[in-house]
Amino acid sequence: MEQDVESPVTIRQPKLPKQAREDLPKQLIDKDRTKRKIQRYVRKDGKCNVHHGNVRETYRYLTDIFTTLVDLKWRFNLFIFVLVYTVTWLFFGFMWWLIAYIRGDLDHIGDNQWTPCVNNLNGFVSAFLFSIETETTIGYGYRVITDKCPEGIVLLLVQSVLGSIVNAFMVGCMFVKISQPKKRAETLVFSTNAVISMRDGRLCLMFRVGDLRNSHIVEASIRAKLIKSKQTKEGEFIPLNQTDINVGYDTGDDRLFLVSPLIICHEINQHSPFWEISKAHLAKEELEIVVILEGMVEATGMTCQARSSYVTSEIKWGYRFTPVLTLEDGFYEVDYNSFHEVYETNTPTCSARELAEMTARARLPLTWSVASKLNQQVAPETEKEQQEKSGHNGEDQTERNGDIANVENESKV
Repeated sequence: MEQDVESPVTIRQPKLPKQAREDLPKQLIDKDRTKRKIQRYVRKDGKCNVHHGNVRETYRYLTDIFTTLVDLKWRFNLFIFVLVYTVTWLFFGFMWWLIAYIRGDLDHIGDNQWTPCVNNLNGFVSAFLFSIETETTIGYGYRVITDKCPEGIVLLLVQSVLGSIVNAFMVGCMFVKISQPKKRAETLVFSTNAVISMRDGRLCLMFRVGDLRNSHIVEASIRAKLIKSKQTKEGEFIPLNQTDINVGYDTGDDRLFLVSPLIICHEINQHSPFWEISKAHLAKEELEIVVILEGMVEATGMTCQARSSYVTSEIKWGYRFTPVLTLEDGFYEVDYNSFHEVYETNTPTCSARELAEMTARARLPLTWSVASKLNQQVAPETEKEQQEKSGHNGEDQTERNGDIANVENESKV
């Protein structure tokens, strides 16, 4: 007896390209967007979510070996640091042992009549220790090179020079890695959400930045980028297209004096990429705002950069930031417990373009009423002038007709 059994296996729909997805019903696209998690271009901690694959020209990393070593993780950097010193010590230890072996010093150990290249060198271990003492300039005084060994003197010079180069390279690499200002960016904080609300009668996109340290960031500047895929008029698809967001570049407001938390404002005008985006439209958009704060560390003078990003779900429409600065007895106090807090405010849900059009329409009736009154006053005057002109024209015409009639009668007589 056969029975219909539902198969537990689900058939996955193939992933379609963007051009094909545009032909699908709008409901299916919206449903797919709600299920799909937005992939960040820059994570909240500032790290770029981009991996480089299929890099064939790997030799380019070796041409800039210093930067390559500095960019390595600490465990690999320490491993290479220990490995380089150990290899150089072993190599020169082997060279000292080889010189002693070729000269026959190992066959005359304990012979007071024999002058070895290095006193008290009786094997590879002692040669290795002598190599460490020479390169690190320890000089315990037990193993000493003699003046009867020219090849040993040459090797001593080579090891001293190469040892200084290795020390300069590796110690410089470790110093640069330790002094990198990456950790300084950990104390530069961005608000969890960005907000859109009215400011001075205009829609504005705002986010907040702050510095937790007492040592300030010198020459601090802020900039923002809109990351959104677009399609040109010719049909070319540009993934993750970057568009500048004006946060005060033309007015100088992008240069910050970051002593207390500041609210960075972007005015949504006709030059803004958010000009035609409303609250309902924003919820359906797939975009990301990347904010970048740059400046010099006051203690070291090195350039520091802090990054963060806001996806669509992190942009709150109709909210403002809670004030965090209060005046105390003789100083200002910043309450970082309220740094990320926002409160709701009355904000139009339409786009900035629609808001500007409605504002313009609200001003039009006043101008129309004034113009209509002026037209009403001017209309009677124009009518009187036209009547007077027509009367004068009629009189002139009758006079002309009379003159013509008189001339005809005289010609008949």
